[in-house]
Amino acid sequence: MARVNSFGNGCKISLVSIVPELVPSAGKEERNWLPLVVAIAVVLLVAAVAILSLEHNHSNGKGEVEPVNAPLDPYAASLPLTRLAMSESSNLAGGKVTYLDGHIANLGARTVTGVTVQVLFRDVAHEVAQNETLPLKFIRMREPYIDLEPVSAAPLKPGAEQDFRLIFDAVSPDWDGAYPELRILRVETKQAAATGFTG
Repeated sequence: MARVNSFGNGCKISLVSIVPELVPSAGKEERNWLPLVVAIAVVLLVAAVAILSLEHNHSNGKGEVEPVNAPLDPYAASLPLTRLAMSESSNLAGGKVTYLDGHIANLGARTVTGVTVQVLFRDVAHEVAQNETLPLKFIRMREPYIDLEPVSAAPLKPGAEQDFRLIFDAVSPDWDGAYPELRILRVETKQAAATGFTG
C-alpha cells in the first residue's frame, strides 16, 4: 500500500510499504491423495499375493496333516535320506523361512516319480510340536539361486541320487531346535525299463 507525504516545498513523495499484504487464498488447497492411494494399493497387492501363496501351498499338499503313526510306504526302505542341513532366511513380510536340505538315494529297482514326506518337529519333551506332510522337491540348480523342481520333472532312477529341499513358512515356537524327523509316507514309482536284450 502506498502513502503520499507532502513536504513544504511542494514535493510529494510516495512511500511504499515493504511489508507483504496477507491476501486470503481464493479456495481451499486440494490435498494430494496419490501417495495414500498407492500405499493402499501396495498393501492390497501384498495381501492378495500372500493369500494366493497360501492357497497354492495347500493345493500342493502343504497343510495336509497325517497321523504321527501313519504307515510308511513299503518302498521307503529303498530311499535313505541323508546329509540333512537346516538354514533360515527372512521373507518379504518380515518373517522367517526355514529350509531343510538333504540327499536322497534310490537303492531299489524302480524309478521314483514322486515322494511325499512327513516332517515332525518335536519340543523339549519330545512331543510333536509341528506335523507337516509335503511333497519332496529336488534342487535343480544352485546358482545364481536355488531352484526347485518336483520329483516327477526329474524321476530318480535306480542307483541315482539327488539333493532335495523342503521349505517351511513357519515353524512352531515350541520346536526344540533339533533336526526334525522325516518319514516317507508315499512313493510313486514306475518299473525300470529292461536294459538287456534277448536273442
